[in-house]
Amino acid sequence: MALTNAQYDEIMRGYQSRQLRNRHLTQERLNEVYAKVPQLKSINDTIASLSVEAARKKLEDDNLSYNLLKKKIEDLRNEKKNLLLASGFDEDSFEPIYTCADCRDTGYINGEKCHCFKQEVINVVYSQSNIKNILSRENFNSFSFEYYSDEEINPTTGLSSLDTAKRAVDECKHFIEDFDNKPKNLFFYGNTGVGKTFLSNCVAKELLEKGYSVIYFTAFQLFDILSKGVFDRDADAIAAHQNIFDCDLLIIDDLGTEFANSFTTSQLFLCVNERLLRHKSTIISTNLNLNQMIDMYSERTWSRISSNYTLIKLFGDDIRIQKKLR
Repeated sequence: MALTNAQYDEIMRGYQSRQLRNRHLTQERLNEVYAKVPQLKSINDTIASLSVEAARKKLEDDNLSYNLLKKKIEDLRNEKKNLLLASGFDEDSFEPIYTCADCRDTGYINGEKCHCFKQEVINVVYSQSNIKNILSRENFNSFSFEYYSDEEINPTTGLSSLDTAKRAVDECKHFIEDFDNKPKNLFFYGNTGVGKTFLSNCVAKELLEKGYSVIYFTAFQLFDILSKGVFDRDADAIAAHQNIFDCDLLIIDDLGTEFANSFTTSQLFLCVNERLLRHKSTIISTNLNLNQMIDMYSERTWSRISSNYTLIKLFGDDIRIQKKLR
């Protein structure tokens, strides 16, 4: 999606701030290491000096001297590694710290936008920068099975609420592990407060950390953007369509809470179908049951979903209410 100059500048200021912060953290770590093991500074200085000399000998085609210097450098590196480990430091303690090691916090790899830059664009354009705060709370580490009953049984599957939730978590983890074999899609349904959005956020966090681009919308937000592009010919909204169709993972939360009409029905089909054609993954969550889905969004749309998505039904008591009562 095209950025305004102000938006681009905002993103690049973020990268500059990240670089300064990480350089500071790297220097703090170096100071800590040198304070505890002073001889490491001398070893590093010697390695740097010998490396320059080795490069010179290489250019002069003096292979004998080059190989001797190379052996000295290797011995010093082994000595450095042993000193670090013996002193309780990691062997990579002298490596620079990067938030994104792929682009080294520049936003670009060989002139192309890094995956982290693409996610920054999404965060700025769709005002999703706060999603990281949500994901710091809602992730697999904080997911709890204690709110699911082992006594409440789904008569269709014979599984308890607890067993169903465990299977859902396993399915989500398999979805993440197998994400590159696209398209993989998830459809969460069930009553309010049974963990559908929470599980979507769990998946989003894992994939963001793996470097994939993720866009999260409530159904209302998604159809609002799509309508602006169609009816208002809003330039930003039109450009947003490209990211909606091309991001690695699109999450549509609370489908069915928007004002449903022929437009939303056609746009949902377009979104689902287009992402399938582009081999892009989607997660949909809804409080609607399957018959309501068909009635509201047509059999054609439901056919695409039912044949290409893993359907996961969660059930049980409202977790939000349970937390308040406890």
